[in-house]
Amino acid sequence: MTEIFGDFEVGLPASREFLTIEFSPSSLPIQKLWKNNGLSADFMADYFATFFPTEEESDGREVAHQAEVKDAVSYIANELLENAMKYGEADPTFSVSLTLQLHKDRLVFLTRNSISTVDRSEFSAAIAHIVSTEDLGSLYEEALLDESGKSGLGFLTMIMNYGAVLGWQFEGTDKEGLSLVTTMVQVAV
Repeated sequence: MTEIFGDFEVGLPASREFLTIEFSPSSLPIQKLWKNNGLSADFMADYFATFFPTEEESDGREVAHQAEVKDAVSYIANELLENAMKYGEADPTFSVSLTLQLHKDRLVFLTRNSISTVDRSEFSAAIAHIVSTEDLGSLYEEALLDESGKSGLGFLTMIMNYGAVLGWQFEGTDKEGLSLVTTMVQVAV
């Protein structure tokens, strides 16, 4: 059974410019690889920065825009990888992947990982709360004070600081007690 939360665009048009990083479940345990998330996120940020102008106009806007895009890519990619590895189900059948696509008007991040049925229930309740909240500013402030590690602070920071639009798709698998979750984050450029 497929379940969608937020603004998940099914049938996203293909992008000619994209980069995918995939972590194999057969190498080190996925949870140990999360220490390299910063490296992977920074690589994606540096790679995609090349698609934005580097010449400085008289008011310096273009250089600033490139730096903003680089910062957004680095933060969002790191958060998505952290979440996928920290909360994903360690199953040798499914890898963790992060794809970043450059579209005409936006960047689209897609993270895919496995998740246990129990975690899926808890996670879908948390994201349903985020997408249904009318006052994201208050929810963001609450998350800043929450020390549980499950406040959704990373997702809320994407929304509040980068204007991100988030969506999730949950799909069943052939393995009992295991689902796949794809997180989609869209940022205007």
